[in-house]
Amino acid sequence: MDHLTFRYELAQQLRVDSVRCSSAAGSGHPTSSMSAADLLAALLDGHLRLDFDHPDDPRNDHLIFSKGHASPLLYSCLKAVGAIDDAELMTFREFGSRVEGHPTPVLPWVDVATGSLGQGLPIGVGLALAGQRLDRLPYRVWVLCGDSEMAEGSVWEALEHAGFAQLDNLIALVDVNRLGQTGQTMHGWDLDAYAARAQAAGWRVLEIDGHDPEQIETALKDAEDGDGRPVAVLAATKKGRGVAEVEDRPGFHGKALVHPEEAIQELGGVRDLRVTPAKPTAQAEPHVFEVRGGGLPAFEPGTEVATRKAYGEALRALGDRRGDVVALDGEVSNSTFSEMFRDAHPDRYFEMYIAEQQMVAAAVGMQVRGWRPFASTFAAFLTRAYDFIRMAAVSRADLCLAGSHAGVAIGEDGPSQMALEDLAALRAVHGSTVLYPCDANQTVRLTAAMADRPGVNYLRTSRGATRVIYAPDEEFPVGGSRVVRDGDDVTLVGAGITLHEALHAAEILAPEGIRARVIDLYSIKPVDAATLRRAAAETRGLVTAEDHWPEGGLGETVLSALAGVGAPVRVLAVRVMPGSGTPAELLGQAGIDAASIAAEARELLKAHR
Repeated sequence: MDHLTFRYELAQQLRVDSVRCSSAAGSGHPTSSMSAADLLAALLDGHLRLDFDHPDDPRNDHLIFSKGHASPLLYSCLKAVGAIDDAELMTFREFGSRVEGHPTPVLPWVDVATGSLGQGLPIGVGLALAGQRLDRLPYRVWVLCGDSEMAEGSVWEALEHAGFAQLDNLIALVDVNRLGQTGQTMHGWDLDAYAARAQAAGWRVLEIDGHDPEQIETALKDAEDGDGRPVAVLAATKKGRGVAEVEDRPGFHGKALVHPEEAIQELGGVRDLRVTPAKPTAQAEPHVFEVRGGGLPAFEPGTEVATRKAYGEALRALGDRRGDVVALDGEVSNSTFSEMFRDAHPDRYFEMYIAEQQMVAAAVGMQVRGWRPFASTFAAFLTRAYDFIRMAAVSRADLCLAGSHAGVAIGEDGPSQMALEDLAALRAVHGSTVLYPCDANQTVRLTAAMADRPGVNYLRTSRGATRVIYAPDEEFPVGGSRVVRDGDDVTLVGAGITLHEALHAAEILAPEGIRARVIDLYSIKPVDAATLRRAAAETRGLVTAEDHWPEGGLGETVLSALAGVGAPVRVLAVRVMPGSGTPAELLGQAGIDAASIAAEARELLKAHR
């Protein structure tokens, strides 16, 4: 058969298999899969350059299903190329199956988890940036988008950045099937409305009938002819295409077909066509950045240095030592001090502007290709990207986040700039590491440690300068803590800013004959439960102090570690909405300064004589 006939038959097979697997599961999104089947059939047959036998080949194109609910279509494509067999396809949504309800990287051909809408295109931007500036390879990044998710702000962040960066290796296939979950989408089939927005962001736009094989072929060939602009193929399609019972009809989103056998016959029956996508032919290898080497920065004990500045110096030094380290920032690099990396390693620095979702998404995309991204901004603003952080864990992504300006200790800027939720938020991410250094030398060691840890890693840094209390050669293993001062009456637990307040509180208590043990709990997750339990056994109780809301932070970390021990624990945290003021004033108002910690220790000892 000629190639257009073959593509029509292949598209019908993708529709049939989408119906079959979702009907076997009793759930799924077959109609959302059926609308894009013609696009994917054409992409597989002649345009996607991906060696499915060698999914780690750095020259491969990348295919991201941003509309991850159309997973039946993706899995049907994997069957069509021989990556999975029909038996595995029919385990869709079963317990233990690799073909999950939404795609995840348990399948080696899936780069990132999708399903939370609006994420695939921003991640695609990160992959395209990696191809253009890091790997320097000619692979393309194809992203299948749904029209409903085009309402997400993260999509427009992606459109803006891709246009600005002239990512002509990025191609968005937008399946404009008109119907969302509950009714018509915002713009329906108004392709011009989507086109105007994309063109305004610097994209080249191709509007087509997404069920016309000739128009699809012309558009895909045109999209491959890069002219310095990313390409959006806006394809008008019909949801449930090919089955009269559901085609272009509302009310069938996310449901298996009621009459699957009849639908399969209407689509021409079960087929077993095979397609072999083109393999990459370029002989180039990924670019390798030369490094000058060198040691880590060191700070003199007794001096005062902001941990955010120490982070910047540590990041620059990591860049000197490792060519795989890259840095991204959300237009605050002169505050996070990632500008130090930018000035030393401009080819590996990415300014993401005030677009925190795109910043984290780009980091996720870059790590797909083995780069080690460090993304930094004010800790408070990482909450804008929390869904991307959450999904990064589902993607099994390895990346590092740095949040500066945490807590009331930032002072006069006021509560809009104060991260008081970040420890709880990042602790809740599966497999995450959460670190909170108190001085410059500790910051350097923990920054370096993050570069080798899997999963989502978070470093909380402080705005103001703090006294350097550790020597440059001291080690701080992740999951550890440090007993900074010994004592057997009461234990004071702090981290970051409050570690220094706890040390001052111990000095206040000493003349009263109260011997306070002070623990620097720099590793919030994983936590050093053994040291905390030993303190609970050897002293009469613990007082924790944190520059964070009481929910989910350091205090609750300690309580969790001491579950079942029965030791008295007093938790000091920020409990009233702060305003502007000096750091000292705000720490005092929150009841987490040295005087408040000392007072709480006295009360604990009085209650537990």
